Amino acid sequence: MKLPCKWRDNEYHPCEIINIRESSGDNETQYYIHYAEFNKRLDEWVTEERFNTTQIEVQDEKKSVPPDKEENNRKITRNLKRKFDEINNHSQKEEETKSAWEKEHEEITKVKNVNVIEFGKYEIDTWYFSPYPEEFSQCEKLFICEFCLKYMKKKKTLLRHKTKCDLRHPPGNEIYRHNNISIFEVDGKKSRIYCQNLCLLAKLFLDHKTLYYDVEPFLFYILCECDTRGCHMVGYFSKEKDSPDDYNLACILTLPPYQRKGYGKLLISFSYELSKKEGKIGTPEKPLSDLGWLSFRSYWIQVLLELLRKYRTNLSIKDISTMTSIKTEDIISSLQSLNLIKYWKGQHIISVNPKVIEEHLKSNSKNTLKIEPKAIHWAPLSTKTKRNM
Repeated sequence: MKLPCKWRDNEYHPCEIINIRESSGDNETQYYIHYAEFNKRLDEWVTEERFNTTQIEVQDEKKSVPPDKEENNRKITRNLKRKFDEINNHSQKEEETKSAWEKEHEEITKVKNVNVIEFGKYEIDTWYFSPYPEEFSQCEKLFICEFCLKYMKKKKTLLRHKTKCDLRHPPGNEIYRHNNISIFEVDGKKSRIYCQNLCLLAKLFLDHKTLYYDVEPFLFYILCECDTRGCHMVGYFSKEKDSPDDYNLACILTLPPYQRKGYGKLLISFSYELSKKEGKIGTPEKPLSDLGWLSFRSYWIQVLLELLRKYRTNLSIKDISTMTSIKTEDIISSLQSLNLIKYWKGQHIISVNPKVIEEHLKSNSKNTLKIEPKAIHWAPLSTKTKRNM
């Protein structure tokens, strides 16, 4: 059953009721709903007056079957059905197991347990469930120290904590500084509590993130805006210390107050600059979130078009991959989205259209922050290990 519910645009949208609770303040019934037309991040608690109960959409699970289709179904022979069952039996069992795990995950995470966080000077509405300890998970608002990421239930606890917290930047090595932007490399093994707190914070804004506590195999790259008060976290990405699949990025997040300002592409660009220093071809770990996918596709297209504009000579996909450290599959899919690549006589041919390139680069020139490679002070982990031996 779907009910129309008034959203922030003052229009009614169909929704499903996920959970019900009694408000502790005035004993008013509240409903946790999912809007059928919108992403899960917009799920929220509402009261009854938001619903339009005169219009209810009922989902009929018993759909009628046309007579002719019923007749066709009877004609399916037992042999065909047996063969179909044999082919699909194994994959069906795997799908059932996967489905059971997914259903369990959805059941646990379907209701947001923290609605708002106070982080530095910002009060931020959360998007998804995060597995904070139970004593913290039913708070209307969670207070988080912007420097050490410790989480608290009360404002006065945070104020008391601030007088004692001596961190003014992430607990790692500053490996990049350009103007007021710094990036710190934090080792999950050396700063385990900080990285676990970072993952819990990130899960509030990432739907399918599963890494919370096993942080030791990862490095975390924290992007900060710096002023006289310290280095304020803008976003981060994580990376496996040793990835057999050449993933140069495992998870990426730009905090909501800093989104749509170019910081996501800046983090992505930095991950590829590290790949270049490692002499590797990189790609992000899949699946990406919807926002992560948009950011990566935008970055790939920007880099590829700038390269094609600069080099008028013929470039192969392999040449481009070597120059950019972008994996060939990501290059092909990005160029295909712009109709700049064709498959001819068994190979991909780049079809350069200068007009398309200039128009696209012009329309995406706003909010373009760029990494200054000379400002990176970093060596691959393998090099560091050899030096310490």
